[in-house]
Amino acid sequence: MRLVTHLIALNREIRLRRQLADIERVVLDLPVRTHADLQQLVRREMEQAAACDFPHLYGTPPEERYSTYGHGPDIGLTKARSENPLIATRGVTLWIASVYHETLDSHRPGMEELHRQILRLMRQIKELSASERRDVASEWMEPRAAT
Repeated sequence: MRLVTHLIALNREIRLRRQLADIERVVLDLPVRTHADLQQLVRREMEQAAACDFPHLYGTPPEERYSTYGHGPDIGLTKARSENPLIATRGVTLWIASVYHETLDSHRPGMEELHRQILRLMRQIKELSASERRDVASEWMEPRAAT
């Protein structure tokens, strides 16, 4: 039984790593103006997930509440792949919040590394948001020729 449990956990880890690569690509492909919104939405989703009874199952339909793993990452990834930037942004935030809480207290080395990568992604989103704000401020201060 230990072998089966180990294989299930290993499969989940591999699946989430692949999804992380897709999520990172989506974040970089989002329009620049959405990065600030993305940062705020991630913060809000994290707070909502933390307030749930089972944060690692955040985004999972109620009828699936007693499953081993939540469906939040899969639902989030599906939304993140949308052509609509607003839906993609919401999907990214759902994925980050659900996987963050799923990997938070994991004792498996691979899941701990995945948790660090999610923290890195959250920092990257914050930096993208901050750089966009600086660009807007510098454009505002830039003298323009009167036409």
